[in-house]
Amino acid sequence: MLALALLLAGGAATGCGGRATTHHKPGTSHEQASGGVGTLLTATDATGHRLREVPAEGAPEVQLTVRPDSEDGWNLQLAVTNYRFTPDSTGGAALPGAGHAHLELDGRKLARLYGPWFHLPAAQVPEGTHTLTVRLYADDHTAWAVSGKPVEGTAQLTATATAPGQPGGHSHGDTPPPGQTPAPGQTPPPGQTPAPEQADRTVTITVRDGKVSPAPARTELRRGERVALRVTSDRADTLHVHGYDKELTLPAGQEATLILTADRTGLFEVETHESSLVLTQLLVR
Repeated sequence: MLALALLLAGGAATGCGGRATTHHKPGTSHEQASGGVGTLLTATDATGHRLREVPAEGAPEVQLTVRPDSEDGWNLQLAVTNYRFTPDSTGGAALPGAGHAHLELDGRKLARLYGPWFHLPAAQVPEGTHTLTVRLYADDHTAWAVSGKPVEGTAQLTATATAPGQPGGHSHGDTPPPGQTPAPGQTPPPGQTPAPEQADRTVTITVRDGKVSPAPARTELRRGERVALRVTSDRADTLHVHGYDKELTLPAGQEATLILTADRTGLFEVETHESSLVLTQLLVR
């Protein structure tokens, strides 16, 4: 009995995974976990995320396929092997063969992906030939790697100035899409951007001294609802809604509002660029 008690006490002290894991906490900067899966390298990927090395046998794999959409832009498919998407545990410890993906266009991050399909609007892709990259990450935001190289897939995409609404079409008009902040000095047409009081939901957020108030949580929306994101930051920054690729300039000490129509289902993070803070997660059903 004494030996059994000592054994149980030792297991409780060390935990199943050995060393404790540093979790990413909403409202703080991304931290790298020190879990026991694979080997955490000092090397990073192109976006500064540390690599988590795993053996080649049984390692995650991903292939990217791009198909023109019948109405607008392209549909992207991620064919993964030895891997599963785990949106509900993002920010936790690294688990074998699990996590999320990042989508990049010519090295610029467009979105975080929580599933095998993603619609890329033509408005997000300039004319010309581009390289799309998808890279697999663990829940703790470390990049899965084999032989010192991130696990990723690439595909080429060519955007042409065809008429809006046609496959791959790209609009070059001066009118921003609904919910998008007009360019500096540009006045939106009457009725183009609804006022905050016309939104179905309003989320008010304050960022002060690197902390988010109220604490980040999920904002649940029905598809088609409009949400007003009203943010006041004590330092100049930029708000970014992943998946929708909407951005909003945040002047220091001034409230700024972004109106977004939730016309896509999924889980989308709202973050700040400079301070890398998670403000909220939009869960659209």
